[in-house]
Amino acid sequence: MKHSKWTGKIKRTAAALAITAFAASAIAFDWPQDETSSDSFFSYFGQYRGGTMESSLIFRDPSPVKAADSGHVSIIITEHDDDYGWFESPLGNAVIIAHEHEYSTIYGNIDRESLHPELFDMDTVSVGQEFGESGNSGWQEGQSCLEFQVLDVKQGIAVNPRTLMPRIGKELPLSIGTVSLDDKNGNTHLLVLEKNLPAGKYAVYHTRQDVSVPYKTVVSINGATVESISYDSMHEVNGKLCVTGNSSYTCATVYPDGKRQLLGNIQLNHGLNRLDVAVMDILGATQNVTYNIEGY
Repeated sequence: MKHSKWTGKIKRTAAALAITAFAASAIAFDWPQDETSSDSFFSYFGQYRGGTMESSLIFRDPSPVKAADSGHVSIIITEHDDDYGWFESPLGNAVIIAHEHEYSTIYGNIDRESLHPELFDMDTVSVGQEFGESGNSGWQEGQSCLEFQVLDVKQGIAVNPRTLMPRIGKELPLSIGTVSLDDKNGNTHLLVLEKNLPAGKYAVYHTRQDVSVPYKTVVSINGATVESISYDSMHEVNGKLCVTGNSSYTCATVYPDGKRQLLGNIQLNHGLNRLDVAVMDILGATQNVTYNIEGY
């Protein structure tokens, strides 16, 4: 049997990925490669990349790829062959494993030559079992590193892998970049320059970081939290991945120009408004900044 990029090896249908339903709190995965410091990832879940909001955790260092938990080999995707007309898989060579609790893990950007031949005949793998080396077969901009995804099949959501993996070492430090407010007409107001603004609704943005993404962002007015956006998972709305705050936000809203990231939405009232902005990492460490804005 010839394995091409989308025909692959399909041992289970989507319906058969479900094994037993348990609460998400019962789920835990090991690292899908050698443990490394948490501050050394190439790109975090939820980061802006190539015009999309990243649903993968991308590692930086090339390493053997191994099963994050025991499960069934569901699909193997291999690189495009010349005699097929389909477009390339953005994951490159990839392995998909179905686990208990209706979760699946996806291991992308694997080197084709390193894929263990016996994997194509396996029904199951054990936690920690190696099945290849990270390579440069996916859309990783020349990076030979693992692209790791976790899917909750029952709920139909992409889960931040870091919520389920052991946390090793320190986090990349978070920072709050230049904060700006976009009004209902799409005009941008830099808070370092403008302290008096018309009362009304505004979207709060800051300059994004290149690698790390806050696990949670919070905006408050006069001490009351008005919105919190979480990056623990993404769900699909009309074919687009979204993160959740008071509403579902697509990449176009979260990263409107690829340079800024949405922190939340606020209502400025007449008079003095104290705007508090906070970003929190997955360990709970928080950075915050306060602005006083006069609404008229």
